[in-house]
Amino acid sequence: MNLSHLFQRSVQLYPERPALAHGTRASWTYAQLDARIQSLAYWLRHTLQLNAGDRVMLAMKNCPQYMELMLASWHAGLCVVPVNSKLHPNELVYMAQDSGSRACFIQTGLFAALQQAGAGVDTLQLVDVDSDAYRQALEDPAFAVAGNSDADLAWLFYTSGTTGRPKGVMLSHGNLVSMAMHFYSDVQPVGSEDVLAHVAPMSHGSGLYSIPYFIKGAMQLVPESGGLDVPELFGLFAKCRNVSLFASPTIVQRLVQHGKQNPGAWPGLRAMLVGGAPFYIEDIKAAVQCFGPRIAQMYGQGESPMTISALPAERLARAVAEDDNATLASVGFAQTAIRISIVDGDGKPVAAGTPGEVIVRGPTVMAGYWNNLEATRQTVLDGALRTGDIGLLDEHGLLHLKDRSKDVIISGGTNIYPREVEEALLTHPAVQEVSVVGIPDPEWGEAVVAFVVCDPGMAVTEADLDAMCIQTIARFKRPKRYVFATELPKNSTGKVLKRDLQQRLGTVQ
Repeated sequence: MNLSHLFQRSVQLYPERPALAHGTRASWTYAQLDARIQSLAYWLRHTLQLNAGDRVMLAMKNCPQYMELMLASWHAGLCVVPVNSKLHPNELVYMAQDSGSRACFIQTGLFAALQQAGAGVDTLQLVDVDSDAYRQALEDPAFAVAGNSDADLAWLFYTSGTTGRPKGVMLSHGNLVSMAMHFYSDVQPVGSEDVLAHVAPMSHGSGLYSIPYFIKGAMQLVPESGGLDVPELFGLFAKCRNVSLFASPTIVQRLVQHGKQNPGAWPGLRAMLVGGAPFYIEDIKAAVQCFGPRIAQMYGQGESPMTISALPAERLARAVAEDDNATLASVGFAQTAIRISIVDGDGKPVAAGTPGEVIVRGPTVMAGYWNNLEATRQTVLDGALRTGDIGLLDEHGLLHLKDRSKDVIISGGTNIYPREVEEALLTHPAVQEVSVVGIPDPEWGEAVVAFVVCDPGMAVTEADLDAMCIQTIARFKRPKRYVFATELPKNSTGKVLKRDLQQRLGTVQ
């Protein structure tokens, strides 16, 4: 089964249910949205002359057009290339060239810059979704759904490129349908009364999570701001019911701050689906204490989207109530059809409780990297995904992530996992955020450095932080240096850019 046929099934089952809304404006029903999608699909295939299997780039901030173009592309038998619209135009052009995209949909603010940067992309058609041409396309005839197969590409997602040029992760319709089925079984059920609010980028997890919602006839809600505006979001919680949202831990922190100042002002909130970056114990406790059993956590990668392990909201809340830090320090249990193993540097399985690389098998694992056989061979071995993450499985089957293999600090020949140090420092009441990195050290090989952001109006000394570490971790793991900052650099999904922190240290040493 492919995604376009599943959307058509929802149109048949829920024709009058609300499907897509922009803020508090009236929503389109499934029948109305389907008419727009069929006209856009006709336009894509006939006016823009795209062929089945062609790639279509979406370079927009969150907006209703993003959702309808994604669905129209699948309806027309095309592959979506989602990209972060905040990237530099040169980066977007690289992705367009590498993917061989035939069309790129953008908003007015990006049109001129991308048009200039993309002068050498002869086959790329730039289309402004705010233009008259786009509005006129909605009056085109209907296009019959293309005969996609499960194996056809649906989502060509470019990695963040922290270790070089971004790579295109190839995800099929089958991969994404399986992702949706895992969501129902391992995170939470969805019904036609549910709402998914898109405050995180739709080019990442939020866009993917639209799939289990439209399959069940639920509504997609795009805030008028096109992103996270905390008062706006809480206003939507007051007007809508059964609202869930995909959120990075950074987003959750901001919502907790607002929620503490406005207790109970979220009657419509159902769940926060947290992923995309490490979710620390103290932050989990603060979120559950503020919002109750509405916080779910999942771990995945672009190469196995949203679907490696999970802790549903009820299980996470129970761990908070029981002060079960062992569960809170994990990223949950393997999802239903996923098999997780931990291996050493030679690829051999290790005993329970022993750290090693996390290896994943299952129906959500990518087909490979676009036009990059060497990277595919290094990452997918006999169908198994080498995640590059260091973790361990405990005796209960919970997966504990330590760090990315490239982030592990080796000091004096001993592995130090930054996350363990970060967890220790976050237990201090004055610490709001922390990120630990390694820097070259002539004596020890690498030394531990902690970047610390304090809560507004609070302060802490290096001696205080040292004392906190001594209480919870081995002395040799303590940072050799603390750098106090007002904020940490992050990418669009909320991940701290550790390489930027290391470069910052290089300029001050």
